[in-house]
Amino acid sequence: MTEVAEADVEAESGRAALGRALRFLREQAGLSLGQLAEKTRYDKSYLSRLESGKRLSKPAVMEDLDRFYKTGGLLIELWKVARREVFKDKYKEFMRLEFGARIMHLFTLGIPGLLQTEDVARALLSGDQETESEAESVEEQVIARLGRQQLLYRNPAPTVRIIIDEYGLRRQVGSAEVWEAQLEHLIAVAELPMVALQVLPLSAGAHHLMDGSLTLLWQEDGSAVAYMEGNQCSELLEDPEDVTRARLAYDRARDRSLPPPASIAFIRGVLKEFRGS
Repeated sequence: MTEVAEADVEAESGRAALGRALRFLREQAGLSLGQLAEKTRYDKSYLSRLESGKRLSKPAVMEDLDRFYKTGGLLIELWKVARREVFKDKYKEFMRLEFGARIMHLFTLGIPGLLQTEDVARALLSGDQETESEAESVEEQVIARLGRQQLLYRNPAPTVRIIIDEYGLRRQVGSAEVWEAQLEHLIAVAELPMVALQVLPLSAGAHHLMDGSLTLLWQEDGSAVAYMEGNQCSELLEDPEDVTRARLAYDRARDRSLPPPASIAFIRGVLKEFRGS
């Protein structure tokens, strides 16, 4: 292979590589797009956009096609690579570390992406979209965000502790039905064995993390990083002293939060109030 060809391969995007694999598998099977659509019941134009790298599917689609082609999970693995490219460059390293983390501690003022329902994620990501291309970009971001949530259900699952400010439980997103489903989802996730969900009540007063969100990640080798977001900026902290300061801020917020059982009861109370409003 020439140096130019090697450079082209290295520069290929994850979505393009996934699309090329899909096209190769279809052609090897001797199928046209129309025939594949008939056999899989996916729309022909949709399959074409996947093969051209113009669209990122939901993971379930890749799982279906993996079974259809008997590729042993190859397509879902390529999808995971492509999914990361939906996020802005500044998130890529954080996402890589998040995917391999064994312990995760999160603090958020609102509902964190890992716990958002599809409808809430779509509402929060939509913003002021106006064009068709912007709307399609939102859908891809929704798919990527939902894909991240799979880490909560993998085996072995990471140990996850999440602190949500009460503010996030009181600020309705979407319709009444959408928000009710979101609160119910929080309760369901909080009952997972590897998840501890805590609520920081407004009665706790001011705290050190009021300006944004904080995520602490520990890897298999014991190394740790902190990721902070706020005021339309983000920062990945890797220096041990910076991580320690971030952890202390998190610990102070945790100490002022309700214990997990009381937090679940609190969310149930918010849900009851919401239903009665």
